[in-house]
Amino acid sequence: MTDTIAIAPRDDANAAHFSERAAEAGAEVADERVTAVCIMPFSDVSVLEEQLAKHDGIQWVQLPLAGVDKYLGIIRDRTDITFTSAKGAYSKPVAQHGLALTLALMNDLHRRARASEWDSVQTGEMLYGKRVTILGGGGIAEEYARLIEPFGCTVTAVRHSSTPMAGADRTVPTSEFAGLLPETDVLFLASALNDETRGIVNAEAFKAMPNNAVVVNIARGPIIDTDALVAALQNDEIFGAGLDVTDPEPLPAGHALWSEPRAIITPHTADTEVQVVELLSDRFVENIRRRAAGESLDGLVSPERGY
Repeated sequence: MTDTIAIAPRDDANAAHFSERAAEAGAEVADERVTAVCIMPFSDVSVLEEQLAKHDGIQWVQLPLAGVDKYLGIIRDRTDITFTSAKGAYSKPVAQHGLALTLALMNDLHRRARASEWDSVQTGEMLYGKRVTILGGGGIAEEYARLIEPFGCTVTAVRHSSTPMAGADRTVPTSEFAGLLPETDVLFLASALNDETRGIVNAEAFKAMPNNAVVVNIARGPIIDTDALVAALQNDEIFGAGLDVTDPEPLPAGHALWSEPRAIITPHTADTEVQVVELLSDRFVENIRRRAAGESLDGLVSPERGY
């Protein structure tokens, strides 16, 4: 089918680019008789709410994020609409950022970067040969596993099911997560936020990990219990944490994590606007093509699973 697509919000700086690409793909871009909506990157949930209230013929919505937790109430309420996310579209820049945080932590750069005088104490470890546990089995998790392949790590993927993940030496269901922690040197969080993963990295998890372990979170902040993380860092229960996402987010000025020497915090910038605009527009155009051809869409969201 040929969709009539609304780009929302229309005054977004990138709306013209998305409109041009949609037209080139054969869709009509208009604000009447709308059958599909594309939400611009970094938009508030209210933008989608306004579109749903304005148009009663919407069949498909392209969301701008890989994680859809902030849209989940709408998704579960509007079961008459097909929702697609950006999951997998941002895999390369986010996995690259995750690797950068991992290497920085392993080499103690989080502490060195804060130093104001020469320190001859030698710290830091190699990533080579380490035991890596990846929570999540999507595109970012697979890309991260591919990036660390030259380091000869033993990689265990933890995902919704035990279906093998590319790049992992073994894949286990989430129910086995806690049992892996005593043998985890690097914990990489790339999972969707849902009832199963919310707070899964808690005080007990930190106590179970080796004290030279590092944690990297490029997924969603609430996967980690923040108070437990602060305590684990202060008590030397883990070596360090690299966070591109936090709970709360934005992380307030004066929060203990800002002054924690064992933490590296980036402000949810694993995928920048320059990267996101092109990668999301590619996903959007591909789904326009698939809709027209009657094919299954890329990034389909499951209301039940929450991703």
